[in-house]
Amino acid sequence: MRALVQTVSRANVTVGGETVGEIRDGLLVLVGVTHDDTPAKAAELARKTWELRILDGDRSASDEAAPVLVVSQFTLYGDARKGRRPTWNAAAPAEVAEPLVTELVNALRARGATVSTGRFRAHMLVESVNVGPRTVLLEI
Repeated sequence: MRALVQTVSRANVTVGGETVGEIRDGLLVLVGVTHDDTPAKAAELARKTWELRILDGDRSASDEAAPVLVVSQFTLYGDARKGRRPTWNAAAPAEVAEPLVTELVNALRARGATVSTGRFRAHMLVESVNVGPRTVLLEI
């Protein structure tokens, strides 16, 4: 699993004109799933994300009780090394990815996080205002 974690002053996800997820002063987490990912990897990614010391003062989301917005992002496994058209072969199919993204969200909530999400398999508009900017790529 891969997660692109960004500190944000605000972020939201809109689907069909409806806001389906929104946070303020927290973490925007774009999550990609590959073929060999497991629930154990999702739990580890949740732990690492929640405890990542990326906020002001070398603090983590767990230290600050900062909210988290999780958005599925299969394109994190895109490969554009050849030519101009990326391949998505390393991205898990939706049937595999969706339960693992749900597992990640549930693991974050079990740790005490307030989590909002995008909508799986939907055309989402994701808006964010980065703080810092601070962006970290996590891979489990």
